[in-house]
Amino acid sequence: MTGEPAPVTVVVPTIGRPELAACLGSLAACSPRAEEVLVVDQSEGEDVRELVESLHRPDFRVVACERRGVAHGTNVGLSLASRSIVLVTHDDCTVDSAWIGTAARLMADDPQGILTGRVVPAGDPAHVPSTIDLAEARDYAHGRDFSVLFPNNMALPRDGALEFGGFDERIPFAEDNDFCYRWLRAGRRMRYSPLPVVWHHDWRSRPELERLYVQYAIGQGVFYAKHLRQGDLRIARHVLIDVRAGARGLLARAVRGRERSSDWRQGVLRGLPIGLVRGWRIFSPRRLRESESR
Repeated sequence: MTGEPAPVTVVVPTIGRPELAACLGSLAACSPRAEEVLVVDQSEGEDVRELVESLHRPDFRVVACERRGVAHGTNVGLSLASRSIVLVTHDDCTVDSAWIGTAARLMADDPQGILTGRVVPAGDPAHVPSTIDLAEARDYAHGRDFSVLFPNNMALPRDGALEFGGFDERIPFAEDNDFCYRWLRAGRRMRYSPLPVVWHHDWRSRPELERLYVQYAIGQGVFYAKHLRQGDLRIARHVLIDVRAGARGLLARAVRGRERSSDWRQGVLRGLPIGLVRGWRIFSPRRLRESESR
């Protein structure tokens, strides 16, 4: 290790996927390096710890985490980070060698805002979810969107994110959309830059990807139900947009034979109703009162 480290913490939630080795290898190759890298281990085994120890990097540390879920893992990493700026990527991603330094420099310009960047498919682009590759920077500070935060390539202020409640662990697969929506609705700043780059790897089988798109839709339904329960009727418009997208996805399959594993829309009508019902129950006033009283 040479040179001064960037004054940031990197958080990697993991369930011990084989791709983690490449992810950590890319982080170890970054210049400058991060002051600390927290690998939040939700695998319930010893493989992750042994992998991190094999790197012989004192700046890499394993944090044992009994509960699973990206939201929970990210929140644990945020709470344990020693630096005020936290960078997050996922265990099926690899990062550009300048990723840490670039994100740290951009966050220094606006340390209270959130930064997200390019997520490029590594493999067949039709079978890699959650990617973005825009050439121009964008400012989302005055928007009310929820689809612009990519949690496998983001940097955020530790204290600001924790004070804001962190990522809602009751919303699987859509905790990033919920956090993004709440953040922007509160008037806080978020921006996209094409400069921090990560690669999201193609590793799922076709059936696994089909199931993932259904899970995404279920999570989206839970997110929608949460805010509808709170009286935010603007969300109803997004429900209708998703239903139309789901209908177009079914049409694309019927007319052009487009397979489910290459079209996220084909999971919408299978998963969204389940998520809406599930979220309506989770965020009922009675359930919320019971959870608060425990």
